[in-house]
Amino acid sequence: MVIIIFVMASCKDGHKSGSESGMFITVDVTKNYPQKELILQDFMDVEYIALETTDEFLCQGIVLDVGKEIILVRNQIDDGDIFVYDRTGKGLRKINRRGQSSEEYTMYDSHRVVLDEENSEIFIDDWSKILVYDMSGNYLRYLPKKDGINMLNFDKENLICQDLTYYIDKKSTESLPFATISKKDGSIIRETRIHFKQVVNTNIKIPINQEYIMDIDHDFNTFLPSYDKWILMDPSSDTIYTLLPDYSMTPFVVRKPTIYSMNPEVYLCPGLLTDRYFFMETLKNEYVHRFYTPGTLEPFPIIKLMYDRQELKIYKYTIYNDDYTIKKTVSFSTSIKNKEIPLWQKIESYELVESYKKGELKGKLKELAATLTEEDNPIIMLIKYKK
Repeated sequence: MVIIIFVMASCKDGHKSGSESGMFITVDVTKNYPQKELILQDFMDVEYIALETTDEFLCQGIVLDVGKEIILVRNQIDDGDIFVYDRTGKGLRKINRRGQSSEEYTMYDSHRVVLDEENSEIFIDDWSKILVYDMSGNYLRYLPKKDGINMLNFDKENLICQDLTYYIDKKSTESLPFATISKKDGSIIRETRIHFKQVVNTNIKIPINQEYIMDIDHDFNTFLPSYDKWILMDPSSDTIYTLLPDYSMTPFVVRKPTIYSMNPEVYLCPGLLTDRYFFMETLKNEYVHRFYTPGTLEPFPIIKLMYDRQELKIYKYTIYNDDYTIKKTVSFSTSIKNKEIPLWQKIESYELVESYKKGELKGKLKELAATLTEEDNPIIMLIKYKK
């Protein structure tokens, strides 16, 4: 491992080495990279879903997961509702199993719900266990687990998870395990760990007022699907890896300078990988300290980067949606969902109606906007890999 990291760190920024299967990228997290503009539709397909609006289906449009035939959506407020729509946007049913019994969930979010269309099941992480329901919300079983994981669909038989109770043992030199677990009983099928030199700081203290300081842990995307592989990262490692279905792990990205030399830390977080581009971002463990007033908390400094696998160069980037006649930006910061539909975005209907009236739309988005009212449910934009 030491030899691999030394070789990779000595490479030039953005260098692509060896064959495609042995590719790795080096990223200097302190460098000011040039800017590049991209058109979303040049490298991704886009699908718009207008969520049906009825008295029963009044939805705030937070996507939990997407399948080939249905989409699971929740409200921004934590009311326990899960709306089941088909891919045309027609409301099919509403599920709510929130409660305190052993067959109910107490909380959920977009990191902890998995739709398994192949087996007609829905998995909901409820901290101490994973609850399994059928597509109508009927309880089937539970899977035992540790508190606090992210989970995604790995294959027909298994989920992939990582324990998020980060760095309980501060002397550990390996990440808490990425594990594939059985969808039937929760048993661990295979564990994969990332080794590193030492644990780095992953939280920051923010002054709320003169007497109280809030301690915040960063929420990293530690594993992401991409085509037939997975991208794995640990904030204490200088290397981001790819994991293949046979569980072989290969270095994919190395950052410099080493995370151990930085104060404050600058983390390198992986994002979407396409045939041509690899998107990522740096997150600086720094906050503009000031006394708290409502609505004034600012995000940590984030720089969005993109590696062009054709040009072998790294850029800061801006992405525009070509279904607008104006320069409308697209963010790649929403949760990556699965291997077919990695990203989603919500567009409020009133915003789309306003853009339509101003003549700012074209193509299929313009046709869709012509059918909307300002009171309709949000439109879900699915960002899909090109076929």
